[in-house]
Amino acid sequence: MSENKSAIKKTTIGGQALIEGIMMVGPTRSSIAVRKGDGTIHIEEVAQSERVTFFEKVPFIRGCIRFYKMLVKGTDALMRSADISEEGAPKEEAEEGKKESALDKYLNEHYNVLITLSAVLGILISVGLFILLPWLITFIATKFIPQEILATTWMQVVLNLAEGVLRLIIFYCYLKFSARIEGIDRVWRYHGAEHKTIACYEAGEPLTVENIKKHSRFHPRCGTSFMFLVLAVSILIYTIAELIIGEGGALVSIATRLIFIPIICGISFEILRFVGRHDDNGICKLLAKPGLWLQKTTTGEPDDAIIEVAIAAMQAVIPEDAESDVW
Repeated sequence: MSENKSAIKKTTIGGQALIEGIMMVGPTRSSIAVRKGDGTIHIEEVAQSERVTFFEKVPFIRGCIRFYKMLVKGTDALMRSADISEEGAPKEEAEEGKKESALDKYLNEHYNVLITLSAVLGILISVGLFILLPWLITFIATKFIPQEILATTWMQVVLNLAEGVLRLIIFYCYLKFSARIEGIDRVWRYHGAEHKTIACYEAGEPLTVENIKKHSRFHPRCGTSFMFLVLAVSILIYTIAELIIGEGGALVSIATRLIFIPIICGISFEILRFVGRHDDNGICKLLAKPGLWLQKTTTGEPDDAIIEVAIAAMQAVIPEDAESDVW
């Protein structure tokens, strides 16, 4: 059994579920595969910079840069997939004669600006929802705590732990709420197909529907796991920062949380890489469990048609050099 585990390849190829499709990102190529309205699968290559900057190789810095670039690329792919998925659908002819509005024309002419703004907006909403909202709730709670107790070190630790727990609860509720939105269940099924296809590839098996079905839809090196690590690491970092800085008021507390976000992302990325490389280690397995558990919400079991799309996306990015995508 141990020989089989050691033989399993851990790939850097990752992906993202789209609207009726999947984006796969390999070491040299990226692609999206989308099921069109007429039932055919559309595959196209996504522009990928061959130049890797110096900072993208520096530990604890590379995580933030890669996260932002992936967010921009993912937003672009998501919007593109929405357009492709409607192609060939019966309603297309009815909408063909619609006049393009001034807003549509402007957005089409400034598409790159739109993608960047969408990515930045996504970051701002995430910061507000998962960082500032939990802080605000605990800050309001401090108004009901006597000052002599509030000034103690142990109470500061308790408040930061409570804030961290709130952050995790809000994140989980967000995932559960998202799962109830119409159409999101199909996105989660494409997410499951992405994981199963990567697992099949890592096992060295031919990428067929039957082979892929046998694999788990839960994968330790997933964006959901990364987000959980970010929220978990933030508890430790913010607690240490508050103890060092001390009581400085609401503005200092908010500034501290914003300033430390890149540091938290950088640390979380390195932990994810380490856990991914040593997922047969007992401690690493324990660290991976919460992220895998959350994937019960963010993934679903795909049908054959969805798996076919995942295969198409995967085959387009597998490198010629088998060693170039080793994790």
